[in-house]
Amino acid sequence: MFDIIIKNGRVFDGSGNPWTKLDIGIQNGKISFLGDLSAEEADQVIDAAGMAVSPGFIDPHVHSDLLCTVPEIHKIKALQGVTTELFGQDGISVAPVSEETKPLWQQQLKGLNGDIGEWPWNSIEEYLTFLENAKMIGNAAYMVPHGAVRTLVMGFDGRTATVEEMAKMRELVEEGMRQGAVGVSTGLVYPPNVFSDKEELIEICKGAAKYDGCFVVHIRNESIHSLTALDEVIDVARQSGVRLQISHFKVIGISNREKFKLALEKMDQARAEGIEISFDQYPYTAASTVFHAILPPWMHSGGTEEMLERLTRPEVRKQISEEFKTNKDYENWVLNCGWENIIITSVQTAENKALEGKSVIEIAELKGKTPEDTAFDLLIEERGSITMVIHWGLEEDVLLGMCHPLQMVGSDGIFGGKPHPRLTGTFPRVLGKYVREVGALTLEEAIRKMTSAPAQLMRLADRGLIKLGYQADLVVFDPETVADCGTFSNPLVEPAGIHHVVVNGQLTVHNGEYTGARAGQVIRAVGAPPEFCPFF
Repeated sequence: MFDIIIKNGRVFDGSGNPWTKLDIGIQNGKISFLGDLSAEEADQVIDAAGMAVSPGFIDPHVHSDLLCTVPEIHKIKALQGVTTELFGQDGISVAPVSEETKPLWQQQLKGLNGDIGEWPWNSIEEYLTFLENAKMIGNAAYMVPHGAVRTLVMGFDGRTATVEEMAKMRELVEEGMRQGAVGVSTGLVYPPNVFSDKEELIEICKGAAKYDGCFVVHIRNESIHSLTALDEVIDVARQSGVRLQISHFKVIGISNREKFKLALEKMDQARAEGIEISFDQYPYTAASTVFHAILPPWMHSGGTEEMLERLTRPEVRKQISEEFKTNKDYENWVLNCGWENIIITSVQTAENKALEGKSVIEIAELKGKTPEDTAFDLLIEERGSITMVIHWGLEEDVLLGMCHPLQMVGSDGIFGGKPHPRLTGTFPRVLGKYVREVGALTLEEAIRKMTSAPAQLMRLADRGLIKLGYQADLVVFDPETVADCGTFSNPLVEPAGIHHVVVNGQLTVHNGEYTGARAGQVIRAVGAPPEFCPFF
């Protein structure tokens, strides 16, 4: 007697192999039988005739770190087949903190990660225990965020670290790895990470490499200086021995397109050298992040409150306005993409809610201001808690990255307001548009990029494949109808074609509807040197 039997489906095991015909028996949260179960019984039988059955999708880049505790908001991930997510992205997340740094991060992250009230944790261990007690819908792993450990050592100071400070940061990274983190992350355009140099990155990555952790990085520049920025982190991996993952890989701006192919070639060369490098990518030609990322790095020294105070000064506004037009030394979204391609997606105040979904140019016209003053005033009114979408490139480049063997699918989904539709549609969009309609990928390869590839990155011992004894994280979908339905103007529409999702042996989505199950688990790395790790 099984808890669940999935029968008659075409089983794609996640390895990239062609599909096979198997029934799947699930018992006590695990895959307990693969074969003919036509004569067997179960509490729940799912007839998957005409359907594809795959491992649960693993999203290696998300911002669900807080709102995973709110099922009515977070269920959209399960509804598109995602059963596991990797938290702690871009070096800016919720633990570790102290009583001194916690308020800084609560303010800094409100626009990106949402607000659930007080944070009853300081350490990574305490945060992971909080998630376990919150009973999540899906599974979560965590990375040590560079910015969090940096602020514990040196606050939001806009300077490079001393040798002693780097050593303390490495100690904190190692402590986080022992508490269950699977790697370390940074976002080199976000404060305070933006103030670090390569030596600091090498030191913190040595702390992750000691435990076979990965280094997941939003590189320092994704536009004019993207190749130099990529060289920097490849050399960090070379010198530290860490495994390297490039976050949401792209090259911003039509004028920089030729760098996309060159960047892929650099990654291939690094692999040939023996550096384990890969990248995640979302299937859209638009990005999304916090709105204050438009500002030059020096504006972020000292944290949000100091940034907002500077924005009240006329001489500072004048200087930034000039830098928007001329400064090529930082990730200048305004220069590379233009105000007309920067869309406000979420704000905190009721007074500005009507602005969600409008470009900065449109808002400026409504208010009778320049785009620059419009941006500065919005940041002050919203206390910095704004997100944006930026249209940056062309479909041909998305396809070029998607078809590369080092690519894996990642959403970089951000909740709140009128978000980027990648939050609701990333995985169905790949399966529907790029597999069925465009034919850019085979179904087997697309599933590999959503399952075993991110499982390998995270060193997951029992997820990402359909194998006996593995955790029963599974998706049943219709290859002929699966599709993303959200758009930039109406992004919160649920996807089509995802019929059933099982998380740790519990039916979480049934006939396309969320069941209310909350069977997610926190996935901790074992916190021991790699020779003792039971990872594949």
